[in-house]
Amino acid sequence: MRLWSSALFRELLRLSQPGGSALRRPPAPFSAAVWGAGSLPHPRPPGLPPPPARSVCTRSEGALQEPGKGPPLSARAPPADSGNSNNHNGGQELAGGGGDNKMKQGLLPSLEDLLFYTIAEGQEKIPVHKFITALKSTGLRTSDPRLKECMDMLRLTLQTTSDGVMLDKDLFKKCVQSNIVLLTQAFRRKFVIPDFMSFTSHIDELFESAKKQSGGQVADYIPQLAKFSPDLWGVSLCTVDGQRHSVGDTKVPFCLQSCVKPLKYAVAVNDLGTEYVHRYVGKEPSGLRFNKLFLNEDDRPHNPMVNAGAIVITSLIKQGANNAEKFDYMMQFMNNMAGNEYVGFSNATFQSERESGDRNFAIGYYLKEKKCFPEGTDMVAILDFYFQLCSIEVTCESASVMAATLANGGFCPITGERVLSPESVRNTLSLMHSCGMYDFSGQFAFHVGLPAKSGVAGGILLVVPNVMGLMCWSPPLDKMGNSVKGIHFCHELVSLCNFHNYDNLRHFAKKLDPRREGGDQRHSFGPLDYESLQQELALKSTVWKKVSPESNEDISRTIVYRMEGWGEQN
Repeated sequence: MRLWSSALFRELLRLSQPGGSALRRPPAPFSAAVWGAGSLPHPRPPGLPPPPARSVCTRSEGALQEPGKGPPLSARAPPADSGNSNNHNGGQELAGGGGDNKMKQGLLPSLEDLLFYTIAEGQEKIPVHKFITALKSTGLRTSDPRLKECMDMLRLTLQTTSDGVMLDKDLFKKCVQSNIVLLTQAFRRKFVIPDFMSFTSHIDELFESAKKQSGGQVADYIPQLAKFSPDLWGVSLCTVDGQRHSVGDTKVPFCLQSCVKPLKYAVAVNDLGTEYVHRYVGKEPSGLRFNKLFLNEDDRPHNPMVNAGAIVITSLIKQGANNAEKFDYMMQFMNNMAGNEYVGFSNATFQSERESGDRNFAIGYYLKEKKCFPEGTDMVAILDFYFQLCSIEVTCESASVMAATLANGGFCPITGERVLSPESVRNTLSLMHSCGMYDFSGQFAFHVGLPAKSGVAGGILLVVPNVMGLMCWSPPLDKMGNSVKGIHFCHELVSLCNFHNYDNLRHFAKKLDPRREGGDQRHSFGPLDYESLQQELALKSTVWKKVSPESNEDISRTIVYRMEGWGEQN
């Protein structure tokens, strides 16, 4: 991706001036080899082939002072109009303070300019479809809430301009300026999975491999669940940076069922704290079926991931409120975790589950007998609330954002809002790892090594901490109650990528690490604000190359820089 054009030169030259407003023509002694064919001050002789175009900019160095030539430029008074400049260079008084450093402005091109040059590839305008396609290749979606201002401005621009499919530099900058830091991170591959297109091609291959798995039975002990087709199969993922990918039947709503258990436990710990919650429920795997009438030696449920523990956790949420208030409260939490993507409710499943819930009623009465609930709890009302939460509907896409919120320490990746405390997320992932997959939890922890929770509707909520969340969904279940295709997909994912909690990232070279690019470890860049990104991209990436000026140029005041192969080097 080579960036040549006279427009690029003119803009960079303009930005290099103090105040960023005055465009000065090059002095006559400068040759076409430096200034580029599009910027020659005089016509080219006939028959002379054009030289390779290169974009350059100049900046006032001010570090040298020759005898008899007065003070260096950096110490001179600024132009009268320099205070009116409003370019978006992050206010580059990089050296700060006063005196000789006061005039060191305009050293860096703005992020908006750099982004335009990266996408335009030397052209004067960018086709809108090219920008959208490039954006999607990074993993971001046009529906991402963080890009709302950009997309709204883009739609408005397309409606109000005569050339509705092309963006010149000014229009482009106007569209992206509200979201420039996020967009720069995306296009400069600063996200947790830099080569997202390559990674998703592997996901698609794993999806097709799992699709061939046969066997298993659709759950029928809740009559409404038995109506789902056994051929449904979908996988969605969302990274901690909000990169999205879906394949298969990912927009079909289904009920969370037991996948809601870690989510409501997280809400309980978030609201009440670890110590209070674990007065009522333990932390150990039970070694028994999820719906057994059995308590530990302290007469408490073994953990929050079995039915007895989940019923007790349900009784802790919004104590003193009625069921309608409790349900609204939990739905708001679910919406926040899903970034306001689809979260619904299946009343048919709720009625079906309540009518066929004799085992859960038996567990409820057993818990009541053993005084497992907080004082004053209405056990029947709690079971109704429990069935309601199991009947909350999601899609693979919305559930993957929920999983990514857990992977991201409680912050929703696509809204940036904190939903859960770090304590509640850590506890939830710990219990998902040890108890989340019914009687298969030990084997899953051994082979896959990631926190997960399955449900009898066929979902598997999988979390890769600090990387991404996934939802796999296929209704046919194995004898342990887990999705046949979902289990196969999780095994294959960890066989391919070093996501297992105990894969050694330094020495386990046989596996793919999507967090690396070209074999390099992904580094932490610190706070990615406008100025730090600007300095890193424009200076540390060796984009700017110092070029010797012509002999007649006053070297005490001017250094020439050239922008070489921006896209090729990065």
